[in-house]
Amino acid sequence: MNLPDHGANPKLLYKQLGMEAPERILDFSENVHPFGPPEFIEATWKYMQELIKYYPDPNGEPFRSAAAKFHGVKPDRVIAGNGAAEIFTWLARRYRGRRVLLIEPAFSEYRKTLEAEGAEVVAVQLTEENGWRLQLDEWVLALKGCAAVYICNPHNPTGLLLEQHVLVSIAEACRNAGCELVLDEAFIDFAGEEFSLISLQETFPHVIVIRSMTKMYAIPGLRLGYAIGEPEVLKQLKQGAAHWNVNAISAQVGARCLEQQAYRVHIVEAAGIERESMTRFLEEKGCAVTDSAVNFLSFRLPADKAPDVFFNEMLRKGIVLRHTRSFKGMDGNWFRIGMKSAVQMQELREAITQWLRDN
Repeated sequence: MNLPDHGANPKLLYKQLGMEAPERILDFSENVHPFGPPEFIEATWKYMQELIKYYPDPNGEPFRSAAAKFHGVKPDRVIAGNGAAEIFTWLARRYRGRRVLLIEPAFSEYRKTLEAEGAEVVAVQLTEENGWRLQLDEWVLALKGCAAVYICNPHNPTGLLLEQHVLVSIAEACRNAGCELVLDEAFIDFAGEEFSLISLQETFPHVIVIRSMTKMYAIPGLRLGYAIGEPEVLKQLKQGAAHWNVNAISAQVGARCLEQQAYRVHIVEAAGIERESMTRFLEEKGCAVTDSAVNFLSFRLPADKAPDVFFNEMLRKGIVLRHTRSFKGMDGNWFRIGMKSAVQMQELREAITQWLRDN
């Protein structure tokens, strides 16, 4: 099947499959929560419109300073990007022509951006047999000769979470091997800051932490992310970036988003309730389910069920799941679903129940 490498944009998925898109689509393929952005955006939109009359700050202010304050670091330890995806293009240039280790399955942009810059990509494969968990002994052996290793925590697409003490061991192994650690924490908001390495980042100057504003604050259209690391490393990363790479509205919205503590608590609680409910349902239906700690999970149908038939039938019903053909080791046999509203999740459960009953 000819499938996009990412979730979201369901109409593109239907087009590439040569299928007519239904009038009503429920998109579980992307991991943005269903509650919408914080209310202050609508309340202050008239003021926001004024910002488009002026050039934005080249360092992404006031967002950069707000992110530094949020994490308790100095502003020179933060750089803002046009989404975390832009920062991964900067990282790929940093590792041009060098060897980089990936932990598969992984976000497809890691490999895509690295290979575009001529990096040699090597991989350690996680497997269903060990619960998609990283085996440190095997991983450390693969570090030899690598300029960097990319790790996503919590892991996409499984949602598995590494405890901070495990990350410390990983960071120490990288330091011993003379290797940088690129730590993608795009979904850490749903697990808790106590699992982040940012609080220890000055202890590990070879660690570059990447964060996204998209998932927690439901602002994918604004494109905003940031990196935290050594000031000199960040300065090198941003060389060659567009002078005004973060627009003024994104910078203002991002700064205000970091103030929304009650909003974050609500989103995390709602996602947790739906994830736990969905996990119980899938396990009762005989599906394998990843031990997710975030706002999505991955599952595999019972062994006697055909995943391609299931995927296409869900599409015909207007239900879009995230295929895993672009996730090495999952190979289309698993599906990832983002947690949506209680009503939408119930509709998904009813559709799965009917399909399993009829097939």
